Amino acid sequence: MTNSHSPSKPYNLGRWAVWTLYALMLIAAPLLFKSSLSLTMLSQAGYLVIICLSYNILLGQGGMLSFGHAVYAGLGSFLAIHAMNLAASGRFYIPLSLIPLVGGLSGLFFAALLGYVTTKKAGTTFAMITLGVGELVFAMSLMFPEFFGGEGGITTNRSYGKPVFGISFGPQIQVYYLIAVYCFICTAAMFAFTRTPLGRILNAVRDNPERVEFIGYNTQRVRYYAFIIAGFFAGIGGGLAAINSEIVTAEVVSGVRSGSLLLFTFLGGATFFFGPIIGAGLLVLALIWLSELSMAWLLYVGLIFLFMVMYAPGGIASLIMMNLRVASFGKLKQLWLRYLTLALTAFVTLMGAAAMIEMIYHRQLNAAVGPELKFMGLVLNTTQSTTWLVAGVVFLIGLALFELARRQFRQQWSRIQDEIETEIKRRELL
Repeated sequence: MTNSHSPSKPYNLGRWAVWTLYALMLIAAPLLFKSSLSLTMLSQAGYLVIICLSYNILLGQGGMLSFGHAVYAGLGSFLAIHAMNLAASGRFYIPLSLIPLVGGLSGLFFAALLGYVTTKKAGTTFAMITLGVGELVFAMSLMFPEFFGGEGGITTNRSYGKPVFGISFGPQIQVYYLIAVYCFICTAAMFAFTRTPLGRILNAVRDNPERVEFIGYNTQRVRYYAFIIAGFFAGIGGGLAAINSEIVTAEVVSGVRSGSLLLFTFLGGATFFFGPIIGAGLLVLALIWLSELSMAWLLYVGLIFLFMVMYAPGGIASLIMMNLRVASFGKLKQLWLRYLTLALTAFVTLMGAAAMIEMIYHRQLNAAVGPELKFMGLVLNTTQSTTWLVAGVVFLIGLALFELARRQFRQQWSRIQDEIETEIKRRELL
């Protein structure tokens, strides 16, 4: 007999506040950043959030290191753009607002097809299989130009059909809000997935697959279902990318794209749900902003990845959560001077290293335009030994000061953590 007077579960006001703030940010972002470049970056960030979160279903929640996740987003893009061209020709009409679902179903289909074999193994073997599948699909893109469009790719026009309520999806702002709606819904759906029994058992498969098998679960089937779900959301992101760009090339299924998803999901923080959202933002900044500033942008991304692996393997999200924990005990104010010292010494180190990197690239690639180049408001001469000497000295001094500041910060950080643990034990005894 049930008790009709049992108390109901209270609402999680903090969670509702976070989701409301997330929705408001998506709505207000193009109103605050009105330039065409900002709108382009926001649109790209929207569908990359979906793709990175879908990849994190595999990496962060399931412990499955995939080197071929771009295949499902890319194939979703190709099927979506073919559907758009069919709709524009009148042979098969589907509203543009539903095209991302075509991409999602395409990603789901190929994930179900290829994932059955891929998820037979786990660990390193799984990673190698995904790498092989990714290279296979990329090779097929050159073998079947009718579907993949060859080197030129496939183009389309997203403004087909009659406008509905004045919405033709021609202006970029309309496309952005379409992406924003899908971004919010998919983010909420993937967060809800983490709270389902399948999402919980997927975490258990990641942490202790032998014990999961012992209690009667088929770990291969759990990985397979998660793989299909990740493929579906990746396909939705791919469909939105096709709408936004109006062109899809073979590059979207390449190993480079899969590597980018892995790298920036890790940088954002694969162990936290919101980490890939940060990673998607970093990916857009790297592709649009950093790539325009320097030809050596891939080198800088690689160096950032290297330092994150060495000093913050949990990604940016882990740094945020650790500092929130310190702030909750009122001890963050003790670290602001250490953070300022770290930032200043890191900046000096970066300037010295970047000056030498830019001069090397200039000598190798732009020597024909002369020995001088502009860097951070300065004019560097690549033929003068003094310039190289100053850059090297700045780098070495900055590196030495950074290491000294890092050690002092680590000592104070450890002391604060001990104080926090002592406070926690004191509260438990009360």
